[in-house]
Amino acid sequence: MKAVTWHGKRDVRVDDVPDPVIQAPTDAIVRITTTAICGSDLHLYEVMGPFLDAGDILGHEPMGIVEEVGTEVTNLAPGDRVVIPFNISCGDCFMCAQGLQSQCETTQNHEYDRGASLFGYTKMYGQVPGGQAEYLRVPQAHYGPVKVPEGPPDERFVYLSDVLPTAWQAVKYADVPDGGSVTVLGLGPIGDMACRVAMQQGAGRVIGVDLVPERLERARARGVEGVDLEEHDDLGAAIREMTDGRGTDAVIDAVGLEAHGAPGGKLAHQMVGLLPDFIGEKLMERAGVDRLSALYSAIDIVRRGGTISLSGVYGGEADPMPLFTLFDKQVQLRMGQANVRRWTDEILPLLTDEDPLGVDDFHTHQLPLDKAPEAYESFQKKEDGAVKILLKP
Repeated sequence: MKAVTWHGKRDVRVDDVPDPVIQAPTDAIVRITTTAICGSDLHLYEVMGPFLDAGDILGHEPMGIVEEVGTEVTNLAPGDRVVIPFNISCGDCFMCAQGLQSQCETTQNHEYDRGASLFGYTKMYGQVPGGQAEYLRVPQAHYGPVKVPEGPPDERFVYLSDVLPTAWQAVKYADVPDGGSVTVLGLGPIGDMACRVAMQQGAGRVIGVDLVPERLERARARGVEGVDLEEHDDLGAAIREMTDGRGTDAVIDAVGLEAHGAPGGKLAHQMVGLLPDFIGEKLMERAGVDRLSALYSAIDIVRRGGTISLSGVYGGEADPMPLFTLFDKQVQLRMGQANVRRWTDEILPLLTDEDPLGVDDFHTHQLPLDKAPEAYESFQKKEDGAVKILLKP
């Protein structure tokens, strides 16, 4: 089969690889009909090389048609149309029972002291072959896959794999009061969708911050108050001026370690990329430094007693945190990988012809799978208005 594979920094290729096969009775094989490139895939494209091997299959936002199931998979049958959550969870362990599927005890990665395995996302998360491919082996298929109805296009449902539950959890964790205010930092796929979810969930005021004009205009078209980062030397002061001097009730950081404006962190990332893997891996694990501009902005922007919700991915273990400021402002801080299956049953009823979240035309680009290398490059450079790219095997 054809699959998108990692071969080095900014080097992804479409290779011929062996077709997946059933390995465990709880496996399924799914023929992929649509898959997406995630913002966090750019972390692999740029800085996570020490945790990847050449030939690793990327991607964690797929959907498709069930081709084959293991003997213990009784909830699915060949021909079912399914979306595959990006995290792999069993549904039976203590953590899954708490609604913390991203911490599933069955698929946790103890060697790296990490949570549940993820599709297509490094040795730290199980090195499970990903979904940017023609076929995918799905472990824990008795629980994970979400069945969706026939009829509507894939674009209606594919975001249940990651974008929708990640944005949904970000808003839930932000705990925006009914009619209250929230600032969303970063208007890529997760930030854009978080704005939409926040408005759907009753936020009275949603402020979106980015520096890419096309992304700002896209958000403004749906009622978001867009703030161009390039126009403000002091973002916190600008947003306080918009909010009676207080700041917003909540801030969602949908940027993470790719944040602009942190040259020290950028240099550290570049250095890691030049080191041998076994050294770079330990440096990222134990002494990693992130580009924390977005998080520092969130702490500055949020009102006293407010909440910060982190959905942007950070990877450093030695990041300096302004703990006194957090304490003095009495800020609540919530974060974590999305617990996809916790939220999918709440979200699915919104994926109707009325399309309140605008999923049907959420993508900006749709390309055949063999154009993945060009798609990664365009997305990384934020060229041609790229916000969400779908790939069709």
